[in-house]
Order: sequence, then C-alpha cells, then structure tokens
Amino acid sequence: MSVAHISNRSGRQPRRWSRRDLLAALGAAPAAAALAGCGSSADASTAADGKGPTASARTAGAKPATITVTPADGTRKAGFSSPVEVTAGAGTLASVEVTGNDGSSLAGTFNAARTKWTSARNPYSGTKYTITARAEGATEAHVTSFTTKAPGATFVGYFTPEAGSTSGVGMPVSVNFTHAVTDRAAVQKAITVTAEPGVEVVGHWFGDTRLDFRPRTYWAPGTKITLSLRLKDVEGADGVYGVQHKDVTFHIGREQISTVDLATKTMTVRRSGRTVATYPVTGGDSAHTTWSGIMVISERFEQTRMESSTVGLGDEYDIPDVPHAQRLTTSGTFVHGNYWASTAVFGHRNTSHGCVGLHDAKGAGDTSVAGYKFYESSMLGDVVIVQNSGERTVDPANGLNGWNLSWADWKAGSAV
Repeated sequence: MSVAHISNRSGRQPRRWSRRDLLAALGAAPAAAALAGCGSSADASTAADGKGPTASARTAGAKPATITVTPADGTRKAGFSSPVEVTAGAGTLASVEVTGNDGSSLAGTFNAARTKWTSARNPYSGTKYTITARAEGATEAHVTSFTTKAPGATFVGYFTPEAGSTSGVGMPVSVNFTHAVTDRAAVQKAITVTAEPGVEVVGHWFGDTRLDFRPRTYWAPGTKITLSLRLKDVEGADGVYGVQHKDVTFHIGREQISTVDLATKTMTVRRSGRTVATYPVTGGDSAHTTWSGIMVISERFEQTRMESSTVGLGDEYDIPDVPHAQRLTTSGTFVHGNYWASTAVFGHRNTSHGCVGLHDAKGAGDTSVAGYKFYESSMLGDVVIVQNSGERTVDPANGLNGWNLSWADWKAGSAV
C-alpha cells in the first residue's frame, strides 16, 4: 500500500497516513456508504418529480368514509313516517340496498355529490329492514338493521265490486272504510282507479267512511278496471293507519239499461241501445211512492225474505220467499218478482210499498214469467232508471247511485 507524506512544521516526526485516513480527511465517503445511500436519497412519500405524494402514499393516507344510517342500527321501534337516509362523511357512497323481512325493498336516490341516499318512500310499519351500504374504495360494506313499530289503530277499505268479477256499465268502484277518515286527501291520493280503454275517473266522498269512483258517463262495455290500494301506513285519522297494499281488477260486461215508467207501468229493457224486452210492472202506491232517478243493481237474490219492519213500515208484510230480488237502494228499494198479486195488477196499477214488481211464480222456478226472465238477463251494475213515480230523485248515497249527480257536482266531492 502506498502512503503520503505531509510536511510538519512543528518539528515532530511526520504522521504516516493510510489511504482510508486520507479519504476521510478530504470528506469522501467509503464506497459501501455511497452505495447504501442510493435508494434513500429522496423521501419515500415523494414522487420522482418531487412535486407531490406517490399514488401508494395517497392510498395509504386516505381515510375511509364514515357511513351513518337513519334510523340508527338496532332501533326496535323506529317510526315509519319518514324515509330512510344513508350519509357518507369524508367520502362518497358507491351503493345502498335496503331490504325488508317481508320481501320488500326500498328504492332510493343519491344526491348530486353521492354523499347522501334517501329512500323514495317511507318504510312499512312492523317490518325489519337491513341496510347494506358501501363507500367508494371501501373493501367491506357497512351493514345495519332496524325494526319499525307497529301502528296503534288501523283501518281497512272494503271495496265493491269483487275482484275478478264482471259487472254492468253502471257499476261504480265503491270503497267503504272501517274507521272515519279525517284526512280525506291523504287517503284518496293512496287510491287510484284506472280504466282500459282509458277514461278520466274521479273519486267522490259520501261522508267520512265512503269513497266512490266513476267516469263522466257509464263505462264502455268490455272495460278493464284496476283498483290500486296503497293505504298501508297512510294516516287516515289521528293515529289510525291503513293496512292494505294491493291491486284488484274487474271487468265491465255488456250494456243493459232498463227504464221503468210508472205512468205507463212498463219496464223497457235495452241492450246497447236496442230494445230486447218490455215487461208490465207495478210500482209504489200513492202512500209509498218509488224513488225516481238512476239506480244501479247492487245485490241479487234468487229468493229472499222481506220484512216491512226493516224499512220502517211496522208489521205490514213479512214475505219469506220473495223471488228474483235485485236491490236498487240501501233503504230497501228492489226490483223483484211478485207471486202474491193478481196478474191484472201488472201494467195497470201501482200497488207496492215502493219496490218495482214483475209477475212471478212462488218458488222462483217458472222460467216463463217476467220476474224470472228479467233476473236472468241482469247482472250487478246494470242500470235501472225510474221515471214518473211521483217521488223525488233518490239520494246519490242511497245505494250505488252517484249517477244522479252532474259531472261538476261529482268532481266537487273529490278531496284531491
């Protein structure tokens, strides 16, 4: 190994320097140290261009979004009058799913920034919901659940006609509620009636427990009608909620309109505007006049018992087997067969207690008589118009007889 000699003016013996000492004195680093420093000459969190953090540093430093769900996780008696909300703090939402233990699901929408999701409708009462929310970039979903409370008091709407049935052109859709409705608008908005072919259908309230729907004129023959009830959790009165969520359909059959003229004591039956039958009848006498106006057949009985005491007439009659009876009013007006009056009465005198009678036979089995023929040609929802009875027009709420209101008056009874 070669050495360097450095002069020493102090007179002392000069120091012998090794090559390693000389390099250290001149500020040079050993080769091994220089090699070790190559990989650490810049901070690991700085990009090669020195202008910002690397992608790996940004990922490592990003905080996952904080997800908050309302109602809170584990709530056992959550309300059902507000939507479900999912919120992301310090991040955005990638997806949200809300499912109920009844098999239903809640759809919803994100805000523009995707930091909040809101269900499109409120959750149902008495249902457990599971919320699965995922934040952008998160590896795991945020899962919570809550259960809504059951409503205290409930109401139901019973509807006419029956699901799947076929009715005459005069049949309205009538819904009768088991509890008085104070928020008519909320209840009516939850019920829709649609027709195919399409026609405007409007609801009309008869008091606080009945809502009927009809078009301007009679339904077209062959119409398909759908009643959609979305009453579940609708607050019809203070603390009283609906329970129904269903669709029902029914159809309109052929058109039959019968006109009873009590001046001539005849009934003319028309199908699609064409006369198909004319029958002699008897109507109410001067002391028991028959309601006039447009009436709709709402019930049909091959035989039924009729008692005067049920319509406020004391004990004037009690007939256990009235044949071919078809109800026209709630108050007790029927068009029915009559076997106890002389055949000379029909077409000549009005002798009944307010009903429209046709000649018939006891037992309802004689197919040759007018009572049988008219009954067999009729169906629920057929229209019967009574004229020249000497009585005022029937109250539209007395039976399914809303056709006695003008279209303007009918629409005035709507709550929406």
